[in-house]
Amino acid sequence: MRQHVNPLSNNFDKFEKIISLKEMFNDSELNLHLDIGCATGEFLFNLALVNTNWNYLGIEIRERLVKTAKVKLRESKIENLYFVFGNANKILSDVQSQFILNNLKSISFNFPDPWFKKRHYKRRVIQSDFINTLSISIKKGAFIFIKTDVEELFKYMDFTLSSNLNLKKIDKNDFNYSTSFNPNRIQTNREKYVINNEFDIFEMIYMKI
Repeated sequence: MRQHVNPLSNNFDKFEKIISLKEMFNDSELNLHLDIGCATGEFLFNLALVNTNWNYLGIEIRERLVKTAKVKLRESKIENLYFVFGNANKILSDVQSQFILNNLKSISFNFPDPWFKKRHYKRRVIQSDFINTLSISIKKGAFIFIKTDVEELFKYMDFTLSSNLNLKKIDKNDFNYSTSFNPNRIQTNREKYVINNEFDIFEMIYMKI
């Protein structure tokens, strides 16, 4: 179920203080992956449990979902996973969060809210300015993954990322997933639902050049 939250609302001008990577993770030197729009973080929990040589950071705009994820995290005592509440665009555009982008190995946007009405396109998480912010700050060789079951949204996202001169498309058939943040090709809940219902999935990978 998609639960839309307007990211342009003044309610999201403020976000929680971003602590250092050393405070987030037991080993801050591990490869770092960021999942934007992580919901309750089930996908990241599954990743962190089997891929202990990576750190995983989730950002989610719906505060109650982050609270749920943090409670579960405290109970699980997983040391390579952390969650942040707030608008990812605002968080990652803030100078105090620059260290996150500088240390990222990869970013994923999994089945983001489509905002179907044209007048609401500005509410979509992937915007030219936001992608430009990401592409400038992430290291060369870092990857951005997008995935959706909405073809029109995929075309919109693909156009936005493909238009950025700092990024280039990577053929997923040639991509070595074994060295990525998701070597076991773990699926999100939405992905499982789409596959079970035999709907199409549209995805693409981009690399900072």
